[in-house]
Amino acid sequence: MSGKQIVHIIDDDPAILTSTSGFLVAKGFGVQTYASAEDFLESMGPHTVGCVVTDVRMPGISGIELMSKLQERNLPLPIIVVTAYADVLLGSEAMKRGAIDLLEKPFKNSDLVMAIRDALGLRNEGTAVGPNTQTPKARLSSLTTTEKEVLARLLEGAPNRLIADELGLSVRTFETHRATVMSKMKANNMAELVKISRCLETID
Repeated sequence: MSGKQIVHIIDDDPAILTSTSGFLVAKGFGVQTYASAEDFLESMGPHTVGCVVTDVRMPGISGIELMSKLQERNLPLPIIVVTAYADVLLGSEAMKRGAIDLLEKPFKNSDLVMAIRDALGLRNEGTAVGPNTQTPKARLSSLTTTEKEVLARLLEGAPNRLIADELGLSVRTFETHRATVMSKMKANNMAELVKISRCLETID
């Protein structure tokens, strides 16, 4: 299996490591598991590839701190953050550190697979995933599948709770995705988001 398909799972809960890795292996991914961010950092080298799925709250180095350490080592691996305590502030902070998606526990296995495929696709295509993406088209490309769905429904003017219900998200998780969309698209409000989207229609 190609190294680009390796998923590095970091969680201090052995049961989650076992169940998640077993499911992903069955889906054809190469998987490596770590009980802590420290274990992951110790095992990785300059040529480590794939994507990272990390819990946020762990003893020692947290998932958010891990992203900073990866940036310090100039290793921009695509990172998916999973947490039982999702909120807008956490989502914004994770985005600033380079995460490409945030999933709230308990999440659907299908959502995790979709996020991982997005992560590996972004990685393989060399698409920028950080907050410094400049052109509107590149910003749109940095959105995950779920974020694009949120963006589309926001532009249609649908109420937040309705969008959350239609996408099968809790309101809290939807708010996190909404904040992430605004951050990635570099929009301070809905008016700016609409303006940027109209610019994309002109480009297309």
